[in-house]
Amino acid sequence: MFGVRFVKSQPTTYLMQFKGGRVAREGAGLSFFYYGPTTSVVAVPVGSHAEDFIFEHTTSDFQSVTVQGQVTWRIAEPHKAAAMLDFALRPDGRGYASEDPERLAQRVLGIVQVLTQKAISRLALKEALPAAGSLAEAVAVQLAAHGEIVGLGLEIVGLAVLAVRPTPETARALEAEAREAILRAADDAVFARRNAAVENERAIRESELDTDIAVEHKQRTIRETQLEAEASVHERQARCPAARFELEEQRRQYVARNADNTRTLAEAEAHRVAAVMQALERPSACCRPRGRRHEPPSAGLARPRSGSSTSVQLLQSLLQSPAPAAPARTGVRDGHR
Repeated sequence: MFGVRFVKSQPTTYLMQFKGGRVAREGAGLSFFYYGPTTSVVAVPVGSHAEDFIFEHTTSDFQSVTVQGQVTWRIAEPHKAAAMLDFALRPDGRGYASEDPERLAQRVLGIVQVLTQKAISRLALKEALPAAGSLAEAVAVQLAAHGEIVGLGLEIVGLAVLAVRPTPETARALEAEAREAILRAADDAVFARRNAAVENERAIRESELDTDIAVEHKQRTIRETQLEAEASVHERQARCPAARFELEEQRRQYVARNADNTRTLAEAEAHRVAAVMQALERPSACCRPRGRRHEPPSAGLARPRSGSSTSVQLLQSLLQSPAPAAPARTGVRDGHR
């Protein structure tokens, strides 16, 4: 009414009132009346914006991949943004007078697309597919330092790469390759298991054979010991007749020596007795009186002879005396009675 209008903004909108080419007032979340014919109102959104993107890129080995992600940004310096883009409201205050605010998101996505293409072109397909995290970090750093982003007064809050996907044909080929690798690994695992079973069976058989060999060695040792014992017994038995013959020979020699000793003792005893008898006969003849007349036998018998009684007593004492000791036996003592 009469050109006076009212504007009210949210805290995420930075208002600037231009009057006469100068800023009359500015701030976030302002509300005021202004005269429309002589006043321009600029509303710069300073809240964060999240934009999703899906880009088709080519890797270094000429394979097509799809990069899917999200970029979050905000206008950190409203004066720079207002100087570069037209954020003025229409005279009625309902909407922007130009399309620059809507194109700002497209300009940011364009910069992100260029940077992601630059990063993907340096990677091969198999390197790019698992590189979503590193790709997001590299692009975020380059985007924050980009000259256009800085000139617009923008701040990159965050950038995330959700996935890097190949084309369906390439995905099927990679799946087939991975499937074959998995099957090959499964076959290797089965082979390893069977090989381990065979090795275990071989080890068991070798252990059994070693046990059999050890038992055979023990049995052979036992048989050899038994044969040696039997040979020793046979040898002893073979030596027994010779030992008995030698023993009999020693007995015969002992008996012969004993007989010789007995004979020698008997001859010595006989010689001793003969000597004694001769010694007894000599005194009786020497002591007889020469001039005596013969007397009758009765007179001799009646008169006792002192010399004869003395001789008899001497003979008895000699006979009763012990015989000389026999010489030592040289024969072997008979141990088998």
